Amino acid sequence: MSETTNAPKRLPEESAEIGNDVKKPQTESVAGASASGNGVSESDVGITHFLTPENPGFKGQIKQRYSDFMVNEIDLEGNVVYLKDRGFKRPQKPQPSAEELKTQQEEESKRRQEFELDGELKQKLVEALGESDVEKIMDVFKHAQKMETERSFEDKFDRTKVHQLLREAFNNELESVTTEDNTFKIARSNRKTRVDKKTFIEQTKDANGVENWGYGPAKDFIHLTLYKENKDTMDAINIIAKYLRLPARAMRSSGTKDRRAVTCQRLSVSRIGLDRLNALNRTLKGMVLGGYKFEDRSLSLGDLKGNEFVVVIRDAKLHEGADKSLDQVLKDGCQSLAERGFVNYFGMQRFGTFSISTHVVGKELLLNNWQGAAELILSDQDSVLPTSKEARKIWSESKDANSAMKKMPRQCVAENAILSYLSTQKKEEDGQYSANAYYTAIMKIPRNLRTMYVHAYQSFVWNTIASKRIEMYGLNVMEGDLVISENDESKAADSLEEDEFDEDVRTAQFVRARPITKDEIESQKFKIEDVVLPTPGFDIVYPPNQKLSDLYVEIMKKDAMDPFDMRRKVRDFSLAGSYRNVIQKPAALDYRIIHYSSPTQQLINTDLEILHNQRAKDNCQKYMKEKLDRFTPDKGGEHTAVVLKFQLGVSAYATMVLRELMKVESSRRGDMCDVKV
Repeated sequence: MSETTNAPKRLPEESAEIGNDVKKPQTESVAGASASGNGVSESDVGITHFLTPENPGFKGQIKQRYSDFMVNEIDLEGNVVYLKDRGFKRPQKPQPSAEELKTQQEEESKRRQEFELDGELKQKLVEALGESDVEKIMDVFKHAQKMETERSFEDKFDRTKVHQLLREAFNNELESVTTEDNTFKIARSNRKTRVDKKTFIEQTKDANGVENWGYGPAKDFIHLTLYKENKDTMDAINIIAKYLRLPARAMRSSGTKDRRAVTCQRLSVSRIGLDRLNALNRTLKGMVLGGYKFEDRSLSLGDLKGNEFVVVIRDAKLHEGADKSLDQVLKDGCQSLAERGFVNYFGMQRFGTFSISTHVVGKELLLNNWQGAAELILSDQDSVLPTSKEARKIWSESKDANSAMKKMPRQCVAENAILSYLSTQKKEEDGQYSANAYYTAIMKIPRNLRTMYVHAYQSFVWNTIASKRIEMYGLNVMEGDLVISENDESKAADSLEEDEFDEDVRTAQFVRARPITKDEIESQKFKIEDVVLPTPGFDIVYPPNQKLSDLYVEIMKKDAMDPFDMRRKVRDFSLAGSYRNVIQKPAALDYRIIHYSSPTQQLINTDLEILHNQRAKDNCQKYMKEKLDRFTPDKGGEHTAVVLKFQLGVSAYATMVLRELMKVESSRRGDMCDVKV
């Protein structure tokens, strides 16, 4: 839900235990995954199965420090995006001596005194301003005076023309400002405020004569690497755009990255000079920009292959009754993940951290129950941001939108949007707001948030179907299972991820699926990791397997919905649907066990630390050898930590990898924040 910015909770001491009586390992469900007053449980949102419940797993603390969780984007070429530089240092022009400065000033004064206006330009200025003002302007240019024109110009086009004429006639050495009376105030500039394109290019050449400080000819877009710590991608983009005085839409990313983490990803920006962008490194906090490259096109959502994760799990301990060592548990668990993978569930982050899941709100929106959705968002729940409790209580008892709004914390974006609009509306005779008022209030919620609710409902249905599919058929490929059509294989990303946390409303490239034939089953053409299931929508194909198709109908019928009727009058809630792989396998999976003594001891190094120490080493300066690599050496201590490194494709959740390996219920771990692409 909207209050995902509240401080992470301290990790629990206990994790879910796995049942011992396992008849079908691939279909065993999670033990202890039941609803509670502490929030939504995995079973509430369809997450019910492990692929290898026989592996005992272990427990531990995740994201005790935000630097315990590192995410590096993998671009379309398969390269992992690391921070390799902090931009460039703009060359300092040599400062002239006092004698040289005096000579320059004398020469400059002489040049100005001898300056003569171009005849044609002078005539244009006289026509526009009159001879008297033109003479005054010449005095301003020669003697550094100030003046205001006698004439005023009401038409903006005429004013613009005069500004341009003054710049051209005096070689950009005069500054002209329009007054409230539409006259011009003119003064001499201490430096050239504008230069022509050719001169600017010359000024940006490096020692080798390459323009743009060595980055080559400018193009329409600059692509760059964003390194950030403990900050959401959209927050970072908004901050950068604000400093650059650009609309946030001028910056685009391939995907969103976790807030409580250290992450590295590519961005693109248009309509900005490279020097302005690079200068931000002196201002930004918790962020670094680098890796600049000029490109002809911007990045689009989904322009990535996935992410590389490095995760620290502190205080790692075996579950009670485990008969294996931690090293053996990890070895077996990683081997099964590599060979069998994990159920590619939408993680618990998709459903919020409150007592009421986001998919429940989404259901009301899909049913056009605007009041019901608003009431759920504003409701006083057990698990909500504590500082919002008073406002929720006011709303519950009085339905006084204005009073509730005054007490609602700013970070409750959806709640404030609803209350803000309702506070301007009159109640009807029955003391209630009209259905239209509730509808308009819902639409005041930022688009990325209001669509998140309905996408969560799709995710709930998908999770439930995926669990049933594994329960019925295990990891066997069945006739009628769906796979992505061959010509769409390279685009098989789940399009639901594209606009969950971003205002970018571009439509993701859609893919088509088809059923697997009997001949393809016999030839073993496809594996279980090729099989996809659709999220409910109006532009997808449901599995021809009648049992699976009937499940969509059965599940959604309980919510008074039909999977074959997903169009809505409100465009944001009219769902096309998409396809998602049932099984995912992590790549490049590796682990190590290390020991430490202090809870705050850093156990992995960030890109920035590695960069600083590598640069110091290269420059024969002091550096820390243990900070030249991602992994720190084991210094010993009474505490044990597990460090995992793995890569996932687009839209897979790292929490689901950890869940399968550790055998814990991820919903109980309140600090497992968003780790999706």
